[in-house]
Amino acid sequence: MIAYDTVTEAVQGLKQRGYSIDFNLEFDRLVCHKTSISLHPKEFEITEMHRFEGMTDPADEAVVFAIEGKNGGVKGILVDGFGPSAETLDGEMVRKLTKHV
Repeated sequence: MIAYDTVTEAVQGLKQRGYSIDFNLEFDRLVCHKTSISLHPKEFEITEMHRFEGMTDPADEAVVFAIEGKNGGVKGILVDGFGPSAETLDGEMVRKLTKHV
């Protein structure tokens, strides 16, 4: 796996490797608002995870996930502020993401 120094480098590197969809977390799925693609936890795999810890500011902490749809053709990126919160996400989604963090 490639090691990146910053979130920006990770996102740019993954995009160069075909991870072109920008995903957002919703309660029980990942959604791309530009394409209306929606994936539930059973419909995708996390193929890479890059964790960044802020040296001086905890607000700089983030995780970059490389996401691939199980049915092929869908490759995207999810940037999350250092781990999903159980209060705002479905339990299945939390388990899917946290096993990689």
